Amino acid sequence: MGRIDYLAMKTDPVAEDLIGSDINELKLAAKKLIKDATKLGGLGFGTSFLKWVASFAAIYLLILDRTNWRTNMLTSLLVPYIFFSLPWVVFNFFRGEVGRWIAFIAVVLRLFFPRHFPDWLEMPGSLILLLVVAPSFFAETLKRSWVGILICLIIGCYLLQEHIRASGGFRNSFTQRHGISNTIGIILLLVYPIWALVLYFV
Repeated sequence: MGRIDYLAMKTDPVAEDLIGSDINELKLAAKKLIKDATKLGGLGFGTSFLKWVASFAAIYLLILDRTNWRTNMLTSLLVPYIFFSLPWVVFNFFRGEVGRWIAFIAVVLRLFFPRHFPDWLEMPGSLILLLVVAPSFFAETLKRSWVGILICLIIGCYLLQEHIRASGGFRNSFTQRHGISNTIGIILLLVYPIWALVLYFV
């Protein structure tokens, strides 16, 4: 076997420097892209996590109201709060065929068998009915915009103010029976909309 000689490519040192500097600029751009994507992904993850926490806090407060936290507050405002803060996965699940069946069964029970329809099911039934029949203007446009977040913030502020007033002051809202859990739940309602509005406008 003979020896194979390869032709060496002769390059201009100026062209070699240009290519090297272009590769360095590409590396810097890739690093900056990864850094910015991580930062935005982290903020997006935080917003998504807070949305889940706020939805669970609203559901928790709704359950408390139906069981042992009877107040004169307008806790039915938790239904639109849950509507606007519910994560998209759960929202679309209940807006689909499953939600239609649940709403249908709830309406049939309420109309034809009112004695078999417990009082504590009125709010969850209203929520499912609202999820199913809401026009796309509310379910898509307002829910995706800052207006839905602002509605959540207004509801959270109103419920916190009413809870503090019913408790007899901010200090009493932490010391009364069921006070700490209710106050923390209502404060969690405020964290998501404040965070989302700050990110939206900053």
